[in-house]
Amino acid sequence: MAWYDRLLGIDREEKINPAQSFISMEEGLTIDTREIKDNYRSAYEELEVVNRAVNMIVDDVSDIPFEVQEKIKGITPVVDNVRRTRVDLVLNKEPNPFQDINTFKRNLIIDLLIDGNIFVYFDGAHMYQLPAHNVTIHSDTKSYIEGYEYDGHIDYSPKEIIHIKENSFKSIYRGVPRLKPAYRTMYLLDNMRKFQDNFFKNGAVPGLVLKSPNTLSERIKERMLQAWQTRYNPKSGGKRPLILDGGLEVDSLTKINFKELDFQSSINANEKIILEAMGVPPILLDGGNNANIRPNHRLYYLETIIPIVRKVGYAFERYFGFKLSEDVSNIPALQPELRDQAAYYQALVNSGIMTPNEARESLILEPIEGFDELRIPANIAGSAVDPEEGGRPPENEETNE
Repeated sequence: MAWYDRLLGIDREEKINPAQSFISMEEGLTIDTREIKDNYRSAYEELEVVNRAVNMIVDDVSDIPFEVQEKIKGITPVVDNVRRTRVDLVLNKEPNPFQDINTFKRNLIIDLLIDGNIFVYFDGAHMYQLPAHNVTIHSDTKSYIEGYEYDGHIDYSPKEIIHIKENSFKSIYRGVPRLKPAYRTMYLLDNMRKFQDNFFKNGAVPGLVLKSPNTLSERIKERMLQAWQTRYNPKSGGKRPLILDGGLEVDSLTKINFKELDFQSSINANEKIILEAMGVPPILLDGGNNANIRPNHRLYYLETIIPIVRKVGYAFERYFGFKLSEDVSNIPALQPELRDQAAYYQALVNSGIMTPNEARESLILEPIEGFDELRIPANIAGSAVDPEEGGRPPENEETNE
């Protein structure tokens, strides 16, 4: 519909995307989760570095609240007649009668990292999370989405669901989880750990080969193997001496020792790859006295945490129609050094740019009565209240006489 149609009183149907039918057929009429459930779930529960990285991102994102501002002009919200106070309540305080806001937001971000999608049901008063791996998207051949289906039983209309997706090149409907690029590394790391576990389960001793100059029957071979397994078992001590007769000799199956089986350097390299794929600077998990921790901590928030918060905020803005901004005033990594901060506000107040109470408000301090006036420096021309004040002192007439 053109802008002048409303002035002329012409009611025309909105033009839809001509390629939507082909997009729908290419994507499929139903779009389920494209990730195997246990791939990333098991890595999150079993690999220490994956669990730590995911928990860091989830906890840090969940701690940043939204500041609900005025209505966005020119945008058509998905739902109408929702008050600003209600939006602030469900986004920052009480999403529903059964969960606190931090638990609710942590569940959402875990879905975003593990599945690449967030699905939130809004019933007009409260919000509820729908686990992403059980949600099926039904594409529409004309518009965009026909509806949503949970676990093959419950249907939702497009206006009831807030869908937040991660970046994806192959699909416009479902996102790609952030753990997916690191899946190969996680799989390799898991196999290395399992190899070490099996090494210790087998007594931390490589296999042995018994050499015999004569051909032994199968029965004798089995009896000899059972005797060796029973007597020469490192788990039970393995100290009992053995007597080899009949020309038997002992040789090792492999020359690898425990030191050569230590994968610590490879494990550290793989953990670093996983952290970088997740957007977590590895130095943050190293700890210690390092001068680069603070700039890396700030980089972590600017390039990983804040983009996720804004991605969630944009989806809620489109749904409710209110402008949302992230409140980072309580994030230490994004605040300047106290010395620099004090000098900054002191310069603004003393130069007359900001009142003392405005500076206190920026520092999240209570205002003080009488501190609402600008301080105009005396060295600025025209700053004095009486223009006759200042300059050369008046001469005493009696002295001149």
